[in-house]
Amino acid sequence: MRELTLRGVVLGAVLTLLFTAANVYLGLKIGLTFATSIPAAVISMAVLKAFRDTTIQENNIVQTIASAAGTLSAIIFVLPGLVMIGWWTGFPYWLSVAVIAIGGILGVMYSVPLRRALVTGSDLPYPEGVAAAEVLKVGAGVGGAEENKKGLAAIILSSLVSAGYALATQLKLVVAEAARTVPVGAGGTTLSGSLSLALIGVGHLVGLGVGIAMVVGLVISWGVLVPWLTALTPAAAGVELGDHVGNIFRSEVRFIGAGTIGVAAIWTLLKILPAISRGIAGALAASRQRAGGGQESLPLTERDLPIKLIGGAILLLMLPIAGLLAFFVSGTDLHEHVGALIGFSLAYILVAGIIIASVCGYMAGLIGASNSPISGVGILAVLGISLILAALFGGELTPDTTRTLVAFALFVTAVVFGIATISNDNLQDLKTGQLVGATPWRQQVALVLGVLFGALVIPPILDLLNGAFGFQGAPGASENALAAPQAALISAIAQGVLGGNLRWDLIGIGAAIGAVVVVIDELLRRTGKKSLPPLAVGMGIYLPMALTLLIPIGALLGYLYNRWAERSGNYEVKERLGVLMATGLIVGESLFGVAFAGAVAATDDDTPLSLFPDGFEPSVLLSIALFTAAVLYLYHSTRRSAAALPPVAGEPGIAQEATYR
Repeated sequence: MRELTLRGVVLGAVLTLLFTAANVYLGLKIGLTFATSIPAAVISMAVLKAFRDTTIQENNIVQTIASAAGTLSAIIFVLPGLVMIGWWTGFPYWLSVAVIAIGGILGVMYSVPLRRALVTGSDLPYPEGVAAAEVLKVGAGVGGAEENKKGLAAIILSSLVSAGYALATQLKLVVAEAARTVPVGAGGTTLSGSLSLALIGVGHLVGLGVGIAMVVGLVISWGVLVPWLTALTPAAAGVELGDHVGNIFRSEVRFIGAGTIGVAAIWTLLKILPAISRGIAGALAASRQRAGGGQESLPLTERDLPIKLIGGAILLLMLPIAGLLAFFVSGTDLHEHVGALIGFSLAYILVAGIIIASVCGYMAGLIGASNSPISGVGILAVLGISLILAALFGGELTPDTTRTLVAFALFVTAVVFGIATISNDNLQDLKTGQLVGATPWRQQVALVLGVLFGALVIPPILDLLNGAFGFQGAPGASENALAAPQAALISAIAQGVLGGNLRWDLIGIGAAIGAVVVVIDELLRRTGKKSLPPLAVGMGIYLPMALTLLIPIGALLGYLYNRWAERSGNYEVKERLGVLMATGLIVGESLFGVAFAGAVAATDDDTPLSLFPDGFEPSVLLSIALFTAAVLYLYHSTRRSAAALPPVAGEPGIAQEATYR
């Protein structure tokens, strides 16, 4: 079976370099990034069709390598902070490459033992992993002839509609987001929704339980916290209510959300510890079986990288990290404490890596890698190392020492954040591999290659953007400086902890909310099948309403569609067609994201496709009507196609798995 091939690696490398450059540029310039796994799968199938001997597993390797681009580029949430605080004036190439690569490889290593716990031994929906698998299956012609024909048509139709609406937003024919600020007592709140068909697709795939939990988080955030906090802190003279609401959400409510995510993450980790233990035990058993009977003694889909190699690699990578940390503090006022700094930092990276890899993998399984609040994990990571440094260097600190400690905290966080981004993506890819019969160790090698390719291209892009624009808040930043909001927030937290002015009360409120949600979830689980996933509630609080509102709507639509499929018979075939339609919604918008990033980079313009002058706003009501019509049309069309499908026998060679639970 052709799987990890030279041509696949080369194609994956090219796509990784292109997608990483586009994502870094787009993320820093306009605050948006796009998921790369599915676009890579589509492009890979188009290119490799020129070869007669290509396989679905080879295409899967290409998307696995390229998917590192979408997640590893999230290092822009941390590294620019070192420029913002004035520690760096640019991005030292090999130092930056080393930090990004080591963090990313650690992310792969930490998440390998989690495959058995969170992928094969879990019913998490993994929306993007399932979507990528469905794209690959349809492209390879897997399934009955009639089902494959209609499935391909469903993907193409929903992709065209999704990409078409995204294009229309950039042409300024329709709005990309509908928002309205309303007064609530002495304060106010904002009701908003991003008119993104991809979010409808994600909602369809994650299921109703997660959707309801996110609605609970939205109600807590925008129905309670935002009105309360805006009333407590009236807007300054001349500041409009909408701007005041946005400022309160970013500066206060997100810290509450981070506290909720922190408690939910700890509880989730405690709950999945038995599964993780079983996964590690399974990996050790597989290692013993491999030693006794060779690699061929294991089923193809159970061949991970050997657990001894994983453990050895993690420990070995601590050596270059120690060297990087020593180099970082050399010549500073902390050089006399280098031994303690390195010792505590390595211990933190080892322990935090396990926790963060588990939590990020779980979040990716819950709502997808693209929608995981990865910046919230960054907040918790920088909070942890900042508290350790504050304990080590307690008391009054000089401004220079505080600045050095803040820079050191950001540097350590960059390594930990690499673990977070890749583990957030790795398990999603391994789910795709499970569904298409791939070999896990080959995918894990492919992800390491993707990390290396991405690490080589990110620093020069960051340097280019820093030289051209700079970052807001950095010394000498220009008027057109890039906001890099996540990096600014994470830097502010390090400065707040080490400067003694962090709003612990907000994080405490969030932690209390998280504890209450955990108790409610446990009570619901004891009464029956219902649950309220605490992490999903935390995400609903932390993420902007515009990003999360459509996920519950998509979940409801998916639930109603599947109820119809159950009542009308031939459930599995009809359910799969619904999954393919939802997959197309993600595919179309993702592919448009790639093209739009290229247009922004080529023109150096935030709105290169606009047909109208600045200040023009399309009709919001007309946009909502067109968006709603598009969604209803696609579901109606899918139901009509599904109703005409005959029952299909199991697919040969591919494990039959439910893609919606």
